[in-house]
Amino acid sequence: MATVDQSKTPYADALVQYAKRDTLRLNVPGHNARADGATRLSEYFGQHILELDLTPLLPGIDSGEGNPLAEARELAAAAWGAEKTWFLTNGASQANRIAALAIAQFGDPRHPVLAQRSAHSSFIDGIILSGLLPEWIVPTIDHHHGINHGVTPESFEAALRANPTARGAYIISPSYFGAVADVKAIAAIAHQHGIPLIVDGAWGTHFGFHPDVPENPLRLGADLLVSSTHKLGGSLTQSAMLHVGHGPFADQFVAIINRTFVLTQSTSNSALLLASLDIARSSLATGEDLIATAIRSGDQLRERVRHHPRLSVLSDDFAQFPDIAGHDPLHVSIDVSGLGRSGHEVRTTLMTDFHIETEISTDNCIVAIIGPGHPVDVDRLMAALDALAIDDSSDGEQLPLDLPAAGEARMLPRDAYFATSEVVDADSAIGRISADTLAAYPPGIPNVMPGEIITRETVEFLQHTAAQPNGYVRGAITSSADRYRVVR
Repeated sequence: MATVDQSKTPYADALVQYAKRDTLRLNVPGHNARADGATRLSEYFGQHILELDLTPLLPGIDSGEGNPLAEARELAAAAWGAEKTWFLTNGASQANRIAALAIAQFGDPRHPVLAQRSAHSSFIDGIILSGLLPEWIVPTIDHHHGINHGVTPESFEAALRANPTARGAYIISPSYFGAVADVKAIAAIAHQHGIPLIVDGAWGTHFGFHPDVPENPLRLGADLLVSSTHKLGGSLTQSAMLHVGHGPFADQFVAIINRTFVLTQSTSNSALLLASLDIARSSLATGEDLIATAIRSGDQLRERVRHHPRLSVLSDDFAQFPDIAGHDPLHVSIDVSGLGRSGHEVRTTLMTDFHIETEISTDNCIVAIIGPGHPVDVDRLMAALDALAIDDSSDGEQLPLDLPAAGEARMLPRDAYFATSEVVDADSAIGRISADTLAAYPPGIPNVMPGEIITRETVEFLQHTAAQPNGYVRGAITSSADRYRVVR
């Protein structure tokens, strides 16, 4: 096979060359790349950004046989080892919706799709749009830290035995906290049963591009890979990719996704987002040294945390969970409960008082995400954490509220979502069927699905989350999660 030059960025380069031309623009976008008519935009973003902000379907850019955008997608497919790759401008959420719409075309519509219960809410959106019948595989749970991990090959096979007519399967690897599943074993089991495996790898875009990070799921047998390129690939926010692997279902997936992509992607794709995907792909494929820098930063931070009397590293305990086959070194999860403050309080105060941003918090931990090429100022973070410690941590330490078990499913998600509904207060909602997807965010993993019974434990958990600093419940009617939409 001929070597592919991954240093090239054909689409991004084509935009630059087009921007250099003396072109009279009488088309959209309405700023026409002119500083005199878009002075505030030009001053705010810079004139060059306006010049690169091109409309779709331009010859020599994204129109015509072998155009630069098509070449950029082919380079991405080669980099990830995919049969075909799509560039997305509505994030990995779009990829998850496409994945659900695609898997709905496999098998009998009356048969279920197996899915990890801790799926991102965007996949649930896809289930609602497609009318899929989900059968959930419950992941292992770290009850002390209140987080979901993954599924084991054994629990996956048991779920398939219990659902022999399943049309396909969907798992997450890595998790928001960097826990990696045994994708190779799970993919082999799925194929033995004659079904495709979708992997939501949103947090592992960099996988496979350095020997010290886990392997790319496509090379382990996954049939469809959701890749949130902006997360740890370095592209602009809201840009992502979707990859089909070289497996037994490649032709069917490519044919289906070519059609479902049109249903979900804007007809006015952002050239800036697309160009950022082209550049991020090149940087990952040629940037082992950048990933190495991030790994060193993560290792340094973990080592400092391990030697801190009040802090600990969550991934040091991952061996006790049978579903976790590896860990992403670019995720650094820190238990901060020893500081005497909740993880939510620590994360918020780091932002407001120290101008340090971390990715997520739970009741007792925070997660730092380290992008490729990032040499972290470990001293600055550790000094800030020291400053947040309460002298008597026993007074301030809070016990985490356990993740609630899922309520019983009484209706298909789509049927419940579109059913006649009413809004009731929290007490009245208990025991009723939810018409909404409700997810403590981040990580955006649904605690209630449409069609499930709302339990008292779930209401307490969602209200607890909403009451935390920066607490947010996706899908909630009110910011305090005190009213719920239920099936009438």
